Amino acid sequence: MNTPSVSLEMAEDFRRDGYLLLSNAFTKEEVATLLQAVEEGDRVATTSRDTKDAEGRAAKIAIWHELGSDIWSRVSTDPRIVNNVRILMGEDVAFFHGKVMLKLAGGGGSWEWHQDYGYWYNQGFLYPRMISAFISLDPSMEKNGCLQVLKGSHHLGRLEHGRVGTQTGADAGRIDIIENMLERVSVEMEPGSVLFFDSNLLHTSGPNNSDIHRRSFIVCYNAMANPQIGEDGQMVVRESCPVSDFSDILTTV
Repeated sequence: MNTPSVSLEMAEDFRRDGYLLLSNAFTKEEVATLLQAVEEGDRVATTSRDTKDAEGRAAKIAIWHELGSDIWSRVSTDPRIVNNVRILMGEDVAFFHGKVMLKLAGGGGSWEWHQDYGYWYNQGFLYPRMISAFISLDPSMEKNGCLQVLKGSHHLGRLEHGRVGTQTGADAGRIDIIENMLERVSVEMEPGSVLFFDSNLLHTSGPNNSDIHRRSFIVCYNAMANPQIGEDGQMVVRESCPVSDFSDILTTV
């Protein structure tokens, strides 16, 4: 199994920029198996819903918060993700949730500027010691709505967020100012590549008006030592994320 590892220099780049791209972490065969699971598996079919951008265009998202024995859980616990997340975070981590993003060809909607911690703060997490791993399943390019980031924006801390369409977006007036200060990067990715990014990194993506789908799987993790207050006012108890091998699952969903 190919197990690309984050180096010390790469970890320093991540701390400076708020994101790190690891190319070709998953093979073509593994990506094909994941796409089969998107198209034919139960997990995505039973959890997907539409979310609309400011112009009413819909992007689909399928999201879950538990690990199991399915293909998505195996990827979420694969060492190519989990061990590198631990290196970048500098501490042990727990699985938070997984989600498949479906920005389909010919009209998939945008995602407004936001920070992931802009959502997660209100779910009771006390610190932004959280990270996402974005696995590209299709070619991700500007023309089909690839992810765009504001380099180094995680150093700003959490911004105020509110409703934009049916999404949660960062303060538009503040974004206008920040965009003039920081470099905007379009993160184009080959299938099987992984983008790790800080929970306070500002990111967005445009609509997909091309004839190429832009589907992705995103796994989100929380530091084990980052408290979460549940709806009952009690601390949420979690376990360290296990590590398993995904590379042997290549033919079945």
